[in-house]
Amino acid sequence: MAESRVAVPRLGAWVESGNRVRWRVWAPGHRRLEVVLHDGEGKPGRVLPMTPEPGDCFGAVLEGAGAGVCYKLRVDGEGPFPDPWSRSQPMGVHGPSEVVVPDFEWTDLGWRGPDPESLVIYEVHVGTATPEGTFEALIPKLKGLRELGINTLELMPLASFPGTRNWGYDGVDLFAPLHAYGGPTGLRRLIDAAHAQGLSVLIDAVYNHFGPDGNYLRCYSPHYFTDRHHTPWGDAVNYDGKHSAPVREMVLSNVEMWIRDYHADGLRLDAAHAIVDDGSPHLLEELVARARAAALDRQVLIIAEDERNEARLVRPASDGGMGLDGVWADDFHHQLRRAFAGDSEGYYQDYTGSAEDIARTLRQGWFYEGQESKNLGHARGTSASGLSPRGFVHCIQNHDQVGNRAHGERLGHDVSPAAFRAMSTLLLLSPYTPLLFMGQEWNASTPFLYFTDHNEELGRLVTEGRRKEFAGFTRFAGDTVPDPQAVATFERSRLDWSEAERPPHAGVRALYQELLRLRASEPELRSRRRGNHDARVVGPDALVLERRTVEQRLLVFVNVKGSLEYALPEGRQAKVLLWSEAPRFGGTVELPPLRDGVIRLEGPSAVVVRIPS
Repeated sequence: MAESRVAVPRLGAWVESGNRVRWRVWAPGHRRLEVVLHDGEGKPGRVLPMTPEPGDCFGAVLEGAGAGVCYKLRVDGEGPFPDPWSRSQPMGVHGPSEVVVPDFEWTDLGWRGPDPESLVIYEVHVGTATPEGTFEALIPKLKGLRELGINTLELMPLASFPGTRNWGYDGVDLFAPLHAYGGPTGLRRLIDAAHAQGLSVLIDAVYNHFGPDGNYLRCYSPHYFTDRHHTPWGDAVNYDGKHSAPVREMVLSNVEMWIRDYHADGLRLDAAHAIVDDGSPHLLEELVARARAAALDRQVLIIAEDERNEARLVRPASDGGMGLDGVWADDFHHQLRRAFAGDSEGYYQDYTGSAEDIARTLRQGWFYEGQESKNLGHARGTSASGLSPRGFVHCIQNHDQVGNRAHGERLGHDVSPAAFRAMSTLLLLSPYTPLLFMGQEWNASTPFLYFTDHNEELGRLVTEGRRKEFAGFTRFAGDTVPDPQAVATFERSRLDWSEAERPPHAGVRALYQELLRLRASEPELRSRRRGNHDARVVGPDALVLERRTVEQRLLVFVNVKGSLEYALPEGRQAKVLLWSEAPRFGGTVELPPLRDGVIRLEGPSAVVVRIPS
């Protein structure tokens, strides 16, 4: 535990006094390090010897130089290798590192960050969101997203990865925004423009593993990893063993960089359950503290993807928790997917999709609170009692739930348009924080496939592994899974924004706009307090979500299948605010489904009704 609190000097390369570049590298056990300068074409030139410094570090200074210097590092005569603490990799993860300075002229000085009570998150893969696949190409889309009712972008991982086509979870240079997306300057322009439109920006950060290609950490120290813990990607990152202090500092200073130097409004932590740390304080606690300190007077949010349903993640540190602002709670997605699409293999075997289980998930925030999981073979989850609904991030699709299907099928490929509208209504009118996957707001038809751009040998293994992964699934028997390495697989995943203006997609977008307007404006829907909502069964395959204030109640009836006929005791005082099958949303129900005090729904559908308390 004491090891993690050892002071770690600044590492990497930076500019001092405007005309001096300083390097510092952590390389325990090595005797000789050198900086090898490179020209603009990546060719090596002058060599600078590095001097041993305290803390198993080596340092060097280059006078009369500044931003734009390119370099690699030679270790005991081996290499040279890119700097794992590099702030820019303009020629890719195997090319020279580049010295950069955070001298961007920001226009967001009045920005105070997101409101955690009103988040509506929009998950974006930068490379496929536009034809250009860059940060700056996203800027013209921001106004439309804000007008729709989105207030937060969540950018899938940006740290440099091998090649130009990847989801980002194979990143190896934590501090270097991908050059193919527009590098450091492009990212700053996007975030500044987002703030100008009133949009917050969260960055998806991967601290549980490093990608296999372009990962040069072991060239400098074996202590970046440990065999004391194991993850799905092999040896764990060393956050709690001998020599772990610089490893922890790598992550903590990376968090600080995104918040301070790029004005990001927070992070989404990938697979936080695989960030293994037996020390105290846990890395996640320190990460939250570092993010808040870097933000100064701005609000920042740290949200974790974590499959364990652990309440301690979002409980405040003062209450024995880790102080995160939110956690992905996928039970909601899994219940709805089972109910409307019928998925039952893999982890879906743990869910019934019954109206009662959907209602229970809505009451609690997640479904599993300690029950035995058939899929895992052990108990899963803790009670969500007392946790604010805002801390649960719900979705009906995300990059995993789309891209990890064999053919990258979006939800709209597997459920009817009516089911999609009903599921969307429940998602956006619940008290929990909704997450939309890019294009969801118009039920995009383009798939989001798994794609990579690895070297030939690794790429072949990835392709073979991907196809083997789906061989045991009934629905994919005999199918050929698209080759992740093929350029065509990547190109097929690009969004077609023009769809949003054409039927039937335009109707879906109109529904999303109206749902988000209601969410932001109706008093019953604005409340995120636990105790101000309930959910219960109202038929064999139907449920109602109730949102309430002292003055009145708002009821969201959702029918999964078959027919629902439900008499409202206060029916003659009820007012219909929205029904998912209205023609303007692409449905076929001309008249509101509330007549003579009775709700009548046929097939997958939803209706929103207000009644006095």
